[in-house]
Amino acid sequence: MGTWQISADLLARSRFVVSPRIETVGALNDLVRPSDPEGRALAAAHGEAFRAMLDAHPVRRAVLDHSWKPQWISDWLCLPPASGGRTFAEELDDVRALGDDLMRDCLAESSPTRDLPDALLADGLTEHGVELLEWVWTHVLATDWARRERILRADIVARTSRLATQGWAAVLHDLGRDREWVGDGHLRINNYDLPSRVLPDDADLFFVPVNHRARWVGWLLPQRYAVYYPVAGALARVDAGAPDGLERLVGRNRARLLTALESPSSTTGLAATTDLAIGSVGDHLKVLLAAGLVLRRRSGREVLYWRTAVGDALVASGSGSPGDGVPAG
Repeated sequence: MGTWQISADLLARSRFVVSPRIETVGALNDLVRPSDPEGRALAAAHGEAFRAMLDAHPVRRAVLDHSWKPQWISDWLCLPPASGGRTFAEELDDVRALGDDLMRDCLAESSPTRDLPDALLADGLTEHGVELLEWVWTHVLATDWARRERILRADIVARTSRLATQGWAAVLHDLGRDREWVGDGHLRINNYDLPSRVLPDDADLFFVPVNHRARWVGWLLPQRYAVYYPVAGALARVDAGAPDGLERLVGRNRARLLTALESPSSTTGLAATTDLAIGSVGDHLKVLLAAGLVLRRRSGREVLYWRTAVGDALVASGSGSPGDGVPAG
């Protein structure tokens, strides 16, 4: 199995971050080979325009054709973020900084034949890769980024909450198939028969959620490493499924929020999972808090909410009638 050897100091300094560039790579992957219903919907909506763009720009098509081989995605696509909180344009500069020679090495490694066509041997190769990602961002993701970012940040809140209650081993085990802490300082990153890589103590290690079935890792040797993982399915697409009795008692939207609070979540996270406006979520949470159905506590910059025992019992029973003391909403 493939493992990374990680010191306690490095794990302590590791961070969860959101990366618009990596989200773009996930969308690019869906355009090429969709793997789930949401990816197929994205490909159906944008596939024709995407193929027309590739026809008009054959070097971009060549870059794409040499960026995947079985069980391998090119290192230039998996380049780790330099930090969190950066814009897509800022993250594209990381790709530009690779330069043509390193970009060419990445494509040779991910090419099924390792032989690159003449189109990929000319100057300006890196910019063609940048333009490919720019097209996907502009035509596929830019207008949907606010929604996607809410989902990504909700996932991070849920996982850091789990970290506080169950520790790193539980969090790492939950980052997708073939990911787990195997002991003796080793994090399993895949099931390939590869030698373990020792990460420097002063390296940067990022955990990056993606709205895609990502099971990638990335590195820029010797200092930057990233583990990419799919957002939890419950966060990406939520069917509140609140019992009819609960909806009649507290109102449809408050029932959705109460049902969604199976584990601690922030206002932003709840907005992402229920598709309610953040202001509306805040107003409903105030009512649920006053009714004793939820509790709240600050965790860093976030305020987390979770159900009380009374809230748990109410969701479990799904019974009651209007007028029992909780305002309808």
